[in-house]
Amino acid sequence: MPGVRRLQLPAGVQDLLPAEAAAKRRLEEMLLRLFSSWGYREVVTPTFEFIEALDVGPAASSEELLYKFIDREGHILALRPDLTTPIARLTATKLRHSSFPLRLCYAANVFRYEAPQAGRMREFHQAGVELIGADGSRADAEVIALAVEALQEAGLVDFRIGIGQVAITKAVLAELELQPEAEMAVKEALVGKDLVRLTGLLAQYSVPPAASRRVEGLFGLHGGEEVLERATGLLAGTPAARYLRELEEVFIALKALGLQRYLFIDLGILRAFDYYTGIVFEGYVPGLGFPVCGGGRYDELLEQFGFPCPATGFALGIERLLMARDKAGVAFPPSVPGYLVAGPSPASLLREARRLRQQGAVVELDAQGWSREEAEKQARERGLNLIWVDD
Repeated sequence: MPGVRRLQLPAGVQDLLPAEAAAKRRLEEMLLRLFSSWGYREVVTPTFEFIEALDVGPAASSEELLYKFIDREGHILALRPDLTTPIARLTATKLRHSSFPLRLCYAANVFRYEAPQAGRMREFHQAGVELIGADGSRADAEVIALAVEALQEAGLVDFRIGIGQVAITKAVLAELELQPEAEMAVKEALVGKDLVRLTGLLAQYSVPPAASRRVEGLFGLHGGEEVLERATGLLAGTPAARYLRELEEVFIALKALGLQRYLFIDLGILRAFDYYTGIVFEGYVPGLGFPVCGGGRYDELLEQFGFPCPATGFALGIERLLMARDKAGVAFPPSVPGYLVAGPSPASLLREARRLRQQGAVVELDAQGWSREEAEKQARERGLNLIWVDD
């Protein structure tokens, strides 16, 4: 019925009630303050752009994820599916003459047309950073260290960040010299972590035993610093060995900061396989079946906007962080005191409310002319302190 439909929300979007909206806003503000303390400056990009500007980033391989529409001039537009791609476009056009490296941050909503599920709606919110114009292990270590601090700032204690290196996987696959269709099938098995299918495909395509062992061995490279030693033996004498050294440099730098308790190596982390070019990482919290943050190096994205430039960054899922906080029983610090100012004289109420607000308090005014008894009842229901002004 049309009347009923107008009262319902489309699948994948939600209303935020006052307490939920307040929690979201406080978390975003906490994260943006942290990013700012590291020298990252906030940028804001449009909610929608020409589809050509958005169909080049993480969602490019899945155009069906884009929300598309046509404007009155006949242009095809799309809602942003992420923030990295718009910031790459912004950098390549309006910031290309800046002093690099650029440190940019954001907190905004994004849209992806996918099946709604726990921890993922069709409209959701992200906060994150992009470090543009810096290559090498120092930049990779910086963004991972910042991701650790961001999860701590969000109030989480029991979390782990897995670090991978997609360049290793790409180099190992290049050795196989497969046809494009065969290589795509192997990639899909790797991304899906389907070892049975992977083994079958390697046999089907007659991959030599030594090369097959290297590809299958990537699945087992998961754990602490000892994984680097095992990977060294697995990849010795191959082009992938140089990328392993990059991963080791990043891990050593983070270990020197005392962060190893939060970290593990996982060469099975691939994320958007073709989008990322080097170090990648994901953050996990016990009890959630999905990562709360993720990112990595994407050195080829800005080149698609005519501005070759290395870059790395990460995004945190705001809704997922709030879910993790709830599961861990983490509460926000107490907010500023709240008051209800009531009494017979509107002018006196306004003066008293102004005085309290100048001291940093949150103040509601009696807009109904309540009796003192009713004002006390209203203050209790709102969780406010009543100030009764007689004159």
